Amino acid sequence: MNQKKLSQIQEILNEMVQTSYVAGANCLVLEKGKEMGYFEAGYADLKAQKPFKRDTICLLYSMSKPVTAAAAMLLMEKGKIDLLDPVEKFIPSFKNQMVISQNGLEPCQKAVTIKDLLSMTSGLLYGNDVDAAGIGMSGLFEEVKSHLTTSKEYSTYEIAERIGQIPLAFQPGSHWAYGVSADVLGAIIEVVADKPFSEFLSESLFCPLEMEDTGFWVPELKQDRLAKVYALENEELVEYNGNNLGILIRMNQKPRFESGGAGLVSTIDDYSRFAKMLLNKGSFNGKQILAPKTVQYMTTCELHAKLNDDVATWDSLRGHSYGNLMRIMTNPKQAIFNGTKGEYGWDGWLGPYMANDPVHEITFLMMQQKTDTGTTSYTRKLRNIVSACIE
Repeated sequence: MNQKKLSQIQEILNEMVQTSYVAGANCLVLEKGKEMGYFEAGYADLKAQKPFKRDTICLLYSMSKPVTAAAAMLLMEKGKIDLLDPVEKFIPSFKNQMVISQNGLEPCQKAVTIKDLLSMTSGLLYGNDVDAAGIGMSGLFEEVKSHLTTSKEYSTYEIAERIGQIPLAFQPGSHWAYGVSADVLGAIIEVVADKPFSEFLSESLFCPLEMEDTGFWVPELKQDRLAKVYALENEELVEYNGNNLGILIRMNQKPRFESGGAGLVSTIDDYSRFAKMLLNKGSFNGKQILAPKTVQYMTTCELHAKLNDDVATWDSLRGHSYGNLMRIMTNPKQAIFNGTKGEYGWDGWLGPYMANDPVHEITFLMMQQKTDTGTTSYTRKLRNIVSACIE
């Protein structure tokens, strides 16, 4: 890679911090598993003036989803699940579900399947104030938040059970819409593996991948490395203390709800090991974590053509399809940044971002901690810099 061009990443990170767009951020670029560049700027804690470092622990929010998908792939390749298994097989509350229609509610024409969860075609949404599906989900997660750190705190399975009682936004498989599917999938993994979701992830992924700083909470000895989360209010960064989606923002105690869609923390180096494993056809440091064919399936799935119109309603996903809880670039000509056909990855609510480009064997990772961020103009600028470095 062109190192002179790659160094421009530092200029972008500096600008993000100097303009108070974020408190701090870092980036890591790998080629064929080797580090091409690491960059950092700003602070993990503004008040304490603590620098944002490569061992800074960040809340991943939705960048937890690819990890949950990999866990499902592990069960699939062992014959423990079939992707057409109905969710009701594992979570009985999904039986006899109702779907929102123009006339109110109507019965499901087919059951929600594991494949629907992995594809976000389940009809399960995140909370909103528009329809019964979103309103019901908002109410549930407000209830979940109110019980955090109390004896009434909901478990992973209990939340999935409650989700099954909320009407679906559409008939399963008929549309694509982003939502809580990965949380339900985490509960199914618990049932099939017969152990807590966190335990399965630790044994199957985090330990063999040497992801020592990745999990659903941050022990006291590591709390000083946990980045503060910030929100933009009146054009100023202020510390955020909410518990969005039932995730305890301080991460200072082991939760009963281990959210497959949003619950993990990690560092940029830890997550790079997961990304490298996928890019290396399931292998990491001589250990085969996932079979090559399983990784190929996980990272190349696409939606049916008509469902891609739903995906394209997100500007940042133009030129992409979706599969196994990740975006998949299918048409670079339609994308709004310089990418490669077949690249895949995802981002999170606080701005962490991952992309793997199998054609050029490049991994791009970014960590930041600001609410309502996801993929931004700055993220795309950084991606464009990396693409320009390919020689």
